[in-house]
Amino acid sequence: MTDLGDFSDFAGDDPDDSSDADRDEPTADATGNGRSARSESVSETESATAASSADGDAVDIDRDGRDDRDGGDSTDATGPTDEADDLQFDEYDADPVGDERGVGAIAVSQGLRVSEDPERTALRAFVTAGNRERVRLGKYLIVPYPDDELLFCRIVGLEYAQEFQADDATEIHARRAMRRPADEFEERDFKFMAELEPIAVLFSDRGELKRRMVDRVPKPQATVGEATDATQIKTGLKIPEEGVFLGHLSVGGEKVRTAARPPTIDYRLNDDYTDGDPLVFRHTLVAGGTGSGKTHASKNILRQYLSEERSYEMDDGREVQTAVVQFDPQDEYAQMHDDNPDMDDETARRYEREGVAHGGHDDTVALVPKMAGSSYPGANHRAEQLEFTIPFSMARDLPWLVAGSSLNDNQYPALTELLNRFFRSYGDSGTYKQFLQFLDDPALKEELHESGRVHEATFDAVKRRVRGVPSGVFDQDARPITELDHQLVRPGGLTVVPTYHLSSSRAKELFVLAVSALLIDDKLSNDPASDRIKETPVVLGMDEAHNFLTDADTVQARKVIQKFTEAAKQGRKERLGLFLITQDPQDIADPVFKQVNTKVVLNLGDEDAIKSVNIPPNLEDKVPYMEKGQMVVYSPDNSEPVELTGLSTCVTRHGD
Repeated sequence: MTDLGDFSDFAGDDPDDSSDADRDEPTADATGNGRSARSESVSETESATAASSADGDAVDIDRDGRDDRDGGDSTDATGPTDEADDLQFDEYDADPVGDERGVGAIAVSQGLRVSEDPERTALRAFVTAGNRERVRLGKYLIVPYPDDELLFCRIVGLEYAQEFQADDATEIHARRAMRRPADEFEERDFKFMAELEPIAVLFSDRGELKRRMVDRVPKPQATVGEATDATQIKTGLKIPEEGVFLGHLSVGGEKVRTAARPPTIDYRLNDDYTDGDPLVFRHTLVAGGTGSGKTHASKNILRQYLSEERSYEMDDGREVQTAVVQFDPQDEYAQMHDDNPDMDDETARRYEREGVAHGGHDDTVALVPKMAGSSYPGANHRAEQLEFTIPFSMARDLPWLVAGSSLNDNQYPALTELLNRFFRSYGDSGTYKQFLQFLDDPALKEELHESGRVHEATFDAVKRRVRGVPSGVFDQDARPITELDHQLVRPGGLTVVPTYHLSSSRAKELFVLAVSALLIDDKLSNDPASDRIKETPVVLGMDEAHNFLTDADTVQARKVIQKFTEAAKQGRKERLGLFLITQDPQDIADPVFKQVNTKVVLNLGDEDAIKSVNIPPNLEDKVPYMEKGQMVVYSPDNSEPVELTGLSTCVTRHGD
């Protein structure tokens, strides 16, 4: 019988006769990999030691696997280990020799492809350890081609990947990491990969840098460098060199820096006819929540349009400065008449070097609506003040002005019929008070009913609506707005129409729509009542635009939207630009909104508002987190979508 306790029968030879070489002969493990039995024993012992250490008991194990906790001598039976201590290994520097350029190199381990379908594009760069701390999402990079062309791209993804195959999702690894100081992290143990989005190919054409769509793939291991040349960045993003200043290019709230002076990159809107119509006449939307800085930003932009150097060519060949007419619900824009007391000399000089118009605009007039029972204080600015009233005669062409509340499709024609009869009898001098008396005539009601022109029930409904107009709006003791066209529109002048002092939202709406309709009608007419308005470029600014241009299922609302839609469509031809400011862009009627080319989006917290502005998803996600003054500009006919930082110091007076 074989003794199961005797392993010599299975070993083949007596263990005492085996040599040192036999003792270290590799044995096969379960996976088939050769491994030293002695190494396996030591590895198991070290693992046990690490586990014990992780539980709090520090155990020292020597190379032969003996426990050294009792403080015994570390020598074995054969004597001291002086010879082992004398063994030394030469250390070699593993870093490449030479000067490095850029932040990394194009990698091909996970594919290298550019495609017309962005989803199929695979473009990644390995970022070297020394550059990783300053690499951020959104940064702009340059990749050279062998023939001196450049690939302009930006970072859209960042990832750490394992350099060596190891499972670090274990208790031991986690507890070791938790004990290690935060700054003890070896970057070289991991790969840091940047996913790139190609934007354009830059090339030289007779000494001029130009861009084209991405049509070629970069070479493997091509050097990837940070874009630091202002000309390359502006060309890559299609930003005009000249135009209306909006802010400085930024990424993640930090301004993009270059080696030039100034180091920032100015963003400007195209303002000439070289590449099409100036964008001011293709309309602008400024959207931002309360406290986002939209009024501050709007003042800075509007001030640029009032610069003495800025003018536009009319159809007859004349160069004329822009007139700005701004509706002001919070009494803030008349302050543009005054210098900003917080602007120091250094800031002023910097604005001058960058070509930014600044300082109070002397030619500023506050055109104040006169309403019975309301008075305009106007104490927070030094601009000239001039009162005006709305003559009832404007209702001849704008019947919806006297529709106190919603009218249906039957009532609106009835109102038009009554107004026509009234003005035939009273002429343009007829007043709102006289019109109310006109409607009180029972004979008129009976006549219209019997003739079939206006049913008596419809007549009564119209009469109630007309009486719903706020009292004191029409025919007040002030000059009619129809006689103030030269004060309303002045080349190079700013006209502010404040409505803060008016007693009701309906009264504010009436004044804003009456004045804006006057401007639009003369701009679009072939036989205008005012040549001054027709022959002057006009920027029509409207704060809280959602209150006036909202989509509603009433006749008068549809008439208003129709008028502004026509203005937006013909603006470029008639030199009329809409400048809409709102915190609720989703409430602006779609026919008007679709005509807006340039969208300046500041912080918005409402998801519906963010979705409504239709900016690219990568920028849309940033909107709720933007600080005051940060903005996204989406102007497809001007540049790629970009992030900007506005001027921290307002170019005119702003605030108390």
